[in-house]
Amino acid sequence: MAIEVGQTAPDFVLHNQFGHPVTLSSFRGSKNVVLVFYPFAFTGICTGELCEIRDLGSVFENDDTVIFGVSCDPVPSLKVFAHTEGYEFQLLSDYWPHGAVSTQYGVFMESHGMPIRGTFIIDKKGVVRWLVVNGPGDARRTSDYREALAAL
Repeated sequence: MAIEVGQTAPDFVLHNQFGHPVTLSSFRGSKNVVLVFYPFAFTGICTGELCEIRDLGSVFENDDTVIFGVSCDPVPSLKVFAHTEGYEFQLLSDYWPHGAVSTQYGVFMESHGMPIRGTFIIDKKGVVRWLVVNGPGDARRTSDYREALAAL
């Protein structure tokens, strides 16, 4: 089942590229959260999208907002990916149980073992305020979710 605008975002604990646990609900009351699900590290469209986020820096990582890239890649791969591309934001591993969080958000493509491209903006109360879901080969426009963040 897909998540819809107005619903409370499903909570989760995933490990970042350094192996540290990140709990979505820990940001309630303090930060808006942008979740960017992407198919695989080191692939063309995924790298391009995340590099654009990297280059926009403070739009997504500031006093009011935090951004997380989420894929089913294992933690060690995410660590190398983040280092290679210079990502200062956290990448989260939905590796095991494989795709569990991606499934909760309605973006897991079971036939390929990966999430499709889904971006979810969650406000400080933990409610999904904006989302976009694209197929695996369809890049998202970060300008769309920059506008959605500005409207919060």
